[in-house]
Amino acid sequence: MRHRNVLIACAAGLIALSACSKDIDKDAVDREFTGVNAIDGAGLTEVMLSAGDPEEAVAYFSRSADQQPERIDFQRGLAKSLVRAKRYPEAVTAWTQVVAHQGASNEDSVALADALIRNNNWDKAEQVLGTIPPTHETFQRYRLEAMIADSHQQWQKADSFYEIATGLTTKPASVLNNWGYSKLSRGDYADAEKLFGDAIRRDPKLFTAKNNLVLARGAQGNYTLPVMDMTQIERAELLQTLGLAAVKRGDVEIGKGLLRDALETHPQHFEAAARALDALEAPVVN
Repeated sequence: MRHRNVLIACAAGLIALSACSKDIDKDAVDREFTGVNAIDGAGLTEVMLSAGDPEEAVAYFSRSADQQPERIDFQRGLAKSLVRAKRYPEAVTAWTQVVAHQGASNEDSVALADALIRNNNWDKAEQVLGTIPPTHETFQRYRLEAMIADSHQQWQKADSFYEIATGLTTKPASVLNNWGYSKLSRGDYADAEKLFGDAIRRDPKLFTAKNNLVLARGAQGNYTLPVMDMTQIERAELLQTLGLAAVKRGDVEIGKGLLRDALETHPQHFEAAARALDALEAPVVN
């Protein structure tokens, strides 16, 4: 009888250990899957912010922010995605909510100023930048400061900000292009040409800088394309830009010749160049 009681006790102990083991295993599995879900979520967030379709990213972050409104990373993701989707009024609202969050940073305020400029609200953007401590020195901050100085035609101040911004990034092509366009708008064509050339050297695929470089050369009466990498389509488009620049300076015949070159260069029918040439060659009716 005593032996039987010992066996029953052992059996009960084994059952208890088995149940405990199952509980421990279940907890371990839950923790494991929770960790995997967190990693997957972080990875999906990065994908949505970079390679994902902007509208899909907006839907993803909007849903995530609604489900977990305390998560500032989801709010930031939504604001960034709205900018990528070019939905600037909504982006301003989203960044305003991020800045109001207790976990907001100075960089969030910079992003709000950027969205405001994209939405053509320059005065408000300047006010937002004014609330950021001067110790917050970043490329994005100085890029925006330079653009605002440009809008006020404060050229010396703009040049200073552009120079600082250029030194704060390893990819300065876009800010060099902006700086060149600032010089172009002031009539400093030679300086603009140098800045556009520098931008192209930093990023040979930046077509905006190539087009602006041609504008700067055309404004100086230089109607030859610079030596740089370009596709056949880009070459045609640049010839058109150069032709229109020549016409603007009063060199109409040269402009016509450049537009004809653009038509011959383009691998397909170049409608824009054809229309411009037709307008120039149309008889003048008194």
